[in-house]
Amino acid sequence: MPSVRQLRGRIRSVRSTARVTRAMQMVAASKMRRAQEQALGARPYAEKLRAVLGNLVAQGAAASDIEHPLLAVRPVRSTLVLEVTPTRGLCGGLPGNLNRATARFIVERETPTAVITIGRKGRDFMARTGQDLKASFDSFGDRPTLADVLPVSRMLASAYTDGEADEVHIAFTRYKNTMEQSPVVMRLLPVEPEAFEAAAGPTDYLYEPDPAGVFAALLPRYIEMQVYDALLEANASEQSARMVAMRKATEAADDMIETLTLDLNKARQNSITAELLDLVGGVAALEG
Repeated sequence: MPSVRQLRGRIRSVRSTARVTRAMQMVAASKMRRAQEQALGARPYAEKLRAVLGNLVAQGAAASDIEHPLLAVRPVRSTLVLEVTPTRGLCGGLPGNLNRATARFIVERETPTAVITIGRKGRDFMARTGQDLKASFDSFGDRPTLADVLPVSRMLASAYTDGEADEVHIAFTRYKNTMEQSPVVMRLLPVEPEAFEAAAGPTDYLYEPDPAGVFAALLPRYIEMQVYDALLEANASEQSARMVAMRKATEAADDMIETLTLDLNKARQNSITAELLDLVGGVAALEG
């Protein structure tokens, strides 16, 4: 059994760790609220953009009427994946789950697959596993803007239109609630006009110069918004996972302190008992 001095040192160490994890939990909770607000604030624009594209499709702006490179469907000979991962750790199994989901998707593909990463966790994993890492971007901070993701979305669009990739997918962690975040791999390019649903209500708006021209002009904005939305979802998921992980670490540290305190009390009692036995034994020896 450890000595009283050793137990006191371990209690001090665990108590110090608990203070750090509790502070990190509070910081992550604050960042999580901001990330949720930012993600919710971007949804009206994304929903309205999809509704407008749906209305344009309803008015005849179908794929057969538009010659746009982002709509071109061709045989898949190569694939490009954008993976959005955290840069910092201490967020539980979130990075590992997303990396495994992306790796599983790459293994199941029958065509060569290149990867573009946002975040250090994804970059390190792809480099360590020997994947074709086309480009890597650092984290865009806790409050990314649409301007931050423009180079990424333009790189994806250029890779598709130039024929470097016949399909483009995006892998990220979708935020459901504070306790649940799930990895998602979804196709980004080519765009399917049939997937857009028109908004409820009248759709007989007048678009100039014509519905097909407006649809073609909005397609790049749609790609940018999809990438930006994935980044916001990943940011909210990261902060939520980190807050939960730090809370569990704090609770585990508190439980360990309680256990160590009991061991310390037992060690002190054993020490006192041993000293009393020594005294009684000494007195008995002198009397004998």
